[in-house]
Amino acid sequence: MSIRQNVRQNATLREMLAAEYALGTLKGGARRRLESWLPEDAALRFAISEWQDRLNPLSEFATPVQPSPEVWRAISKQIGLKKAEQQHRKSFWLNLREDLSFWRGLGMTSTALATVLIAVLLTRQPEVAVPQAPMFVATLTNEQAEPIALVTGDAHNHKMVIKVVTRQAVAEDKSLELWAVPKDGAPRSLGLIAADGTVTLPMPAGSTPDSIPLLAVTLEPKGGSPNPNGPTGPIVFKGAWLHI
Repeated sequence: MSIRQNVRQNATLREMLAAEYALGTLKGGARRRLESWLPEDAALRFAISEWQDRLNPLSEFATPVQPSPEVWRAISKQIGLKKAEQQHRKSFWLNLREDLSFWRGLGMTSTALATVLIAVLLTRQPEVAVPQAPMFVATLTNEQAEPIALVTGDAHNHKMVIKVVTRQAVAEDKSLELWAVPKDGAPRSLGLIAADGTVTLPMPAGSTPDSIPLLAVTLEPKGGSPNPNGPTGPIVFKGAWLHI
């Protein structure tokens, strides 16, 4: 009789293995070996399920423990977390560019909404100077696709008007920064915007949808990103930059 058969026919050992597997302490080759038995061993699967049912309720009574900074640093170093975060940030901006078909489709749908918003803003706040015939427009939305800000661009006067239509809660040590996301190259800062109300910013030459298909707003340290090469904080809302 093989060692494998001896193990699988030993009721006490099987129970111990099932318990360790459910607890998560069975590691390496032993865990992989047990997992290879599971497809053909219904009794072993049942034993593991029973142990999981016994152990899971214990987690409800466990006191949360905050790992020390040393533990987090060790974990980060071991799994390459910092490198992964940097790669994720690069990948996120790259994915924004690569998904232009989605953003342009969403932008075309949002153009009607943007037109309505312009009309509403002009009706409610006639004292606010908004370009009579803006050449470009973007509706910036959050992750829930809720409109947060309306951006209009006047190429003739080289200015952009950013109107936040949904007030944002921003900490005193943070700022909202508007970025142009070009088809190629790093995102380019267009300036800081307010958490509420209207801000007018210069519109750099070449900031047309032909070269800048997307606009995005990130949450940065007070005064803007400390990195001259791009944003450091998370994107909080974004949208397609379109001709109208």
